[in-house]
Amino acid sequence: MPLSDTLAMNPLAHRLVSLDEAARLIRAGRPCCIAGDEALLRQLPRGTWIGGTIPYFMADAGGTCSRQQVFVAEMPAGPVPARVRRHQLADLDRLCVEAPEQGFSVLVLPAFSAVHEAFAQEAPGYDDMYLKPLVGWIAGTHLEDAGARPLVVDGSTGELLDNAAVVLHVPLPEQALVHVDIVNLFTPGDGPVIEFREGGFSGGDCLIDGKPANLHDWCVAQAVDTRWPLVADYHGALVNVSIKGLDARRRAVDFYAPVFAGVAYRLAKPMPDYSAAFARAMVQGGPAQDPVFCCNCILNYLHGELQGRRTGRFQGPMTFGEIGYQLLNQTLVHLSVEGL
Repeated sequence: MPLSDTLAMNPLAHRLVSLDEAARLIRAGRPCCIAGDEALLRQLPRGTWIGGTIPYFMADAGGTCSRQQVFVAEMPAGPVPARVRRHQLADLDRLCVEAPEQGFSVLVLPAFSAVHEAFAQEAPGYDDMYLKPLVGWIAGTHLEDAGARPLVVDGSTGELLDNAAVVLHVPLPEQALVHVDIVNLFTPGDGPVIEFREGGFSGGDCLIDGKPANLHDWCVAQAVDTRWPLVADYHGALVNVSIKGLDARRRAVDFYAPVFAGVAYRLAKPMPDYSAAFARAMVQGGPAQDPVFCCNCILNYLHGELQGRRTGRFQGPMTFGEIGYQLLNQTLVHLSVEGL
């Protein structure tokens, strides 16, 4: 039977499911990317899957927080089986080289780990980056679980890891066309240029319009709305760096992605109605097919007030960062495939 007929009879799972249903898909040999609470991920059988911790989702019923279900994104079947790979810091730059020539890869990294920071800072220079479709997300925790560690799962061994990357390489037939799309609501505002002498997941001393300053103190003095990220032009693409919080003791601002030394940042242009802006983005320029993969930022969930609100075909985990080739913040990333 042709592959397209098989898929028509057995549509890909892309939804919030029970632990038992996820286990059945894995035992049936379906390649998957799975998001859920740590306790649930530990109970899943070994197989061709990767995953990460997060209890927030875009689901049929709308934005949802659940510790009783997991979100399964089943990958399409190709001419050869999908492969699970694990990368440590030393070989993280090989992930695109090992990707299929025809197909795509899904990557999951644990938030605030060394591999997270390395990928954020170095991915644009990896061999074969931007030549092969790469999507993924940053595993996180429930926002009320102080001290909990974000973890990723190598489903082929069942191991949960706090400082490694897991990748699912998905080969596709030659006729398949892969589309990676990014929804970003933000553009740079008209405020001062902010530059950092050192990169990292937090920033204190900096230059504001060329003058020495402390970013924390400036944010407090200007009553900055921390819902709006810093935005910079990274090689022609607007990239957000979302603000995690202000630390008065350290006089520092913590971020969900690292800033880079010498890059010009501005606070994003404010939006009068975040929820309405996000709702409009969901109905504009959607994919022709249902996405094979989708993830959305936890800050869009919070500031866009998505709890209980439907996002149509855009379903998946709400994450601590999104990957559309490189690390992104406060975006929605989706991948679709034509020609199967």
